[in-house]
Amino acid sequence: MVRGAAVRPQHPSPPLTAQERKVIIGSSLGTVFEWYDFYLYGALAPIIAKQFFVSDSTTSFIFALLAFAAGFLVRPFGALVFGRLGDLVGRKHTFLITIFIMGGSTFLVGLLPAYHAIGIAAPISLVILRVLQGLALGGEYGGAATYVAEHAPDGKRGLFTSWIQTTATLGLLLSLLVILGTRMATGEAEFAHWGWRVPFLVSVILLGISVWIRMSMGESPMFARMKAEGRGSSAPIQEAFGRWSNLRLAIIALFGLTMGQAAVWYTGQFYALFFMTQTLKIDGATANLMSAMSLALATPFFVVFGKLSDRYGRKWIILSGCVLAAASYFPLFGALTHYGNPALEAALEKAPVTLIADPASCHFQFSPSNTIRYPSSCDIAASLLSNASVAYAHEDAPAGSVARIRIGTTELESFNASMTASGVDFDLPSKLAEAQLKKALAVSIKAAGYPSRADESQIHKPMVVAILFVLVLYVTMVYGPIAAMLVEMFPTRIRYTAMSLPYHLGNGWFGGLLPTVSFALVAYKGDIYYGLWYPIAIALLTAVVGTLFLRETRGPGQKHKAAQGGLEE
Repeated sequence: MVRGAAVRPQHPSPPLTAQERKVIIGSSLGTVFEWYDFYLYGALAPIIAKQFFVSDSTTSFIFALLAFAAGFLVRPFGALVFGRLGDLVGRKHTFLITIFIMGGSTFLVGLLPAYHAIGIAAPISLVILRVLQGLALGGEYGGAATYVAEHAPDGKRGLFTSWIQTTATLGLLLSLLVILGTRMATGEAEFAHWGWRVPFLVSVILLGISVWIRMSMGESPMFARMKAEGRGSSAPIQEAFGRWSNLRLAIIALFGLTMGQAAVWYTGQFYALFFMTQTLKIDGATANLMSAMSLALATPFFVVFGKLSDRYGRKWIILSGCVLAAASYFPLFGALTHYGNPALEAALEKAPVTLIADPASCHFQFSPSNTIRYPSSCDIAASLLSNASVAYAHEDAPAGSVARIRIGTTELESFNASMTASGVDFDLPSKLAEAQLKKALAVSIKAAGYPSRADESQIHKPMVVAILFVLVLYVTMVYGPIAAMLVEMFPTRIRYTAMSLPYHLGNGWFGGLLPTVSFALVAYKGDIYYGLWYPIAIALLTAVVGTLFLRETRGPGQKHKAAQGGLEE
């Protein structure tokens, strides 16, 4: 391991110059776009599905998978495509292209005719736009982080790049305000009919501002100097991942940095929200408001930890965030239950539930697209119990027997479903049986004291916001300094390519799958907190790998050879 440079006496930092502010704002707007669009799709998904996806289950299933892939799986490929371009022709022109593709795709969704107008071309076009946007996103973050870091003065890369991480708040608030304003202006009926397009269409304003600012910006001085001296790479992908010295750094960056950062980030900002709405049954508007408050309170700490990383180093701030998160997730989420839905907490303690089933009929219900159905009686019962936020114990039953749910002295028998000819959904009799079992379960668990919704008057909102603040504070620890560290790990000639791939693999795949995997774990085990083992395991793995293999990169003027990584001045 290589120690970072010794801490130097700190003097008051001069304020940002106009040019420095322009670099940060121009680079960050693309990330605002990313979050604005992310929240738009999430908030408007039910309406978009009705507009573009047909009722046939097979076709809907295929396009659901494609839309999912566009959101997460294609980002690493975009990292390779645009990372290579950025290392060949320059940072400015490349992330000017990425924001144009990303913003243009968002705008075109607002113009896209629905299924009833152009038939199957509607969902195909939507998926194509999502794929284009996913590819552009793969190049956007790496370009923004690299561009800002290569403009930053010595000793300020953590501070400068941390501003990029704060844009999630602006993107979220902007999307919520535009959606709310449009709903109020059009009314719910018209919003569902055509008003949902407005938030996508107004994104052209943000696109115009972003393109205008970025076109007036110059090339990264570090890249320009490297090209002038003839030290650029002619094959960035091959050099970044075809040479063991650089590939090793990329692997360390993935497993010792971005994977854990993604797990902490998605847990604090998304899984916590899903847990409140899906498990604790807190009203969506209330949960969103408390989440937004905690995010607003914690957002300045992205900059705080970015600045601290310039003084004390980036590695231990990030790894400390991973360890603190892993050590405290169980008590924090237990406290969320206590203060968010005390009636549910009481029911979990006083009214234990048992799932009696043949172990061979119980499966791990992993469905990235949320469209795969599991027809065994155990899986149906487990899914219904998990959706009702009921924790349960397992009891083995004879092989081949139909699963039963025991609630106190009451027992409900599940059923083995039959599938449609397409094999992706239950047939009509099975759907009716599922509805009957769900209704009977609702009656039984209500009698046992399980609330159907969280009582608004019993929610201790200040404490819930405080808990969410702590969860987001961990996010700021792992995310605030990470852009600077990734940039500094790789030499200038391959930096855009080399840093983008591990970032998007960590965030797009390991992080993006977190809610799905975690809820599948809950359904499999019967414990509402069991899903936390996924982010805990990843965060701890990153802490171990990072401790053993990750080198500190912070240090004014610190130089490393390409084989060692580090910022190449």
